[in-house]
Amino acid sequence: MKIICHGPRLQTLLSAVSRRAHEARLIRIEHNRAMMLEAQDLELTALLDQVALQDAAALKSLYARTSPLLFGLAMRVVRHREWAEDVVQESYLYIWRSAGDYRASLSPPMAWMGLIVRSRALDLLRRRAAERADSTEELDEALAETLEGDAPNPLDQAQASQQARALHRCLQQLENRQRQVLSLAYLRDLSHLELAEQLRLPLGTVKTWIRRGLNQLRGCMAGAH
Repeated sequence: MKIICHGPRLQTLLSAVSRRAHEARLIRIEHNRAMMLEAQDLELTALLDQVALQDAAALKSLYARTSPLLFGLAMRVVRHREWAEDVVQESYLYIWRSAGDYRASLSPPMAWMGLIVRSRALDLLRRRAAERADSTEELDEALAETLEGDAPNPLDQAQASQQARALHRCLQQLENRQRQVLSLAYLRDLSHLELAEQLRLPLGTVKTWIRRGLNQLRGCMAGAH
């Protein structure tokens, strides 16, 4: 005997069939994805085992398979392309030295490498912050020395205006390159390393220009009092 459904009952039946088909399709997709991830984990684990034996070809293969994802992770943390490239390079150097410490029973290979990248990225941000603080602190101290006045009230408006004019004159007496690096270091809050990257100069050259500029600024302001 055939059962024929009409109207709402038919629509309900079709919806249930469609929903179950969709759920079955999702289950298959998830199963296939899990199988792919498992295969990928096995492949990466095998490469890490070879890297632990100082196999340069294995490291090259590992880099080709994983660097796009790890670079994306580094970019999300440091938000600067050149910094992210440095982070990834440092991370693979660490992986080259420490692949023997990896244990597949403790974490998937991508999770292990992702933790390394994140750790290196946070280290880089801390270094940048420290360098930037040192740079601005150095200039703050120089300005504090040169702008100290003999008046009882250091906030006296007339004295402040006079010191500001003297500072402007002294800055104008600096060489262009010294004035530029001091301005970038102080006004834009850039570290020595960031200045070197932006100006495309050796780090030692930037540090020398800043040091000489500060010394000239101190001498000029001292003579202005």
